[in-house]
Amino acid sequence: MKFNIKLRVIFVVLISGLIIFTGCAEKKSVVTSDAGQSQQATTTSPEQQSVTPSGETPESQDVTAEKSVDLEKMARMKSPVSDINFDFDSSSINYEAREILKANANYFTKNRVSSIIIEGHCDERGTAEYNMALGERRAQETKKYLVNLGIRESMMRTVSFGEENPLDPSSTEEAWAKNRRAHFVVNP
Repeated sequence: MKFNIKLRVIFVVLISGLIIFTGCAEKKSVVTSDAGQSQQATTTSPEQQSVTPSGETPESQDVTAEKSVDLEKMARMKSPVSDINFDFDSSSINYEAREILKANANYFTKNRVSSIIIEGHCDERGTAEYNMALGERRAQETKKYLVNLGIRESMMRTVSFGEENPLDPSSTEEAWAKNRRAHFVVNP
């Protein structure tokens, strides 16, 4: 009987976690100007008004909100390094991408860079879940290659956008080739 109750509790916790993560996956924030950015940093969501299960207070969550605004600002800045592109349904780094990554690694070592965000992107073909996983594999492979070139792993972070942020929203082969990429957000 005790085993059955424990099993039910574990099941409820897992389902609750999946519901929370699934609900968060669809949220998008769009900042159109710097005025909207400061407004977004001062507003609080219902999540920020309560104490989280980990015991965070609303003040500590405000700091998190400000950090995410900074990440959005960083994402809009022009990157001093080049993106790399991938073949269809692949996370393998081809010869051309290796040369670009060598040049990027050279920039990272010669300039003071505090953090690098590697974004994995996909074209619109495939399911959203598959594209998120493929984008993550692309970002991870890029990170591994840069680590092999001597860039500190601790200064890099990966994120997958899947098909969510296309460079070219057209549904053509040329547009899809542009969208299969790893993009770098560099914080000097």
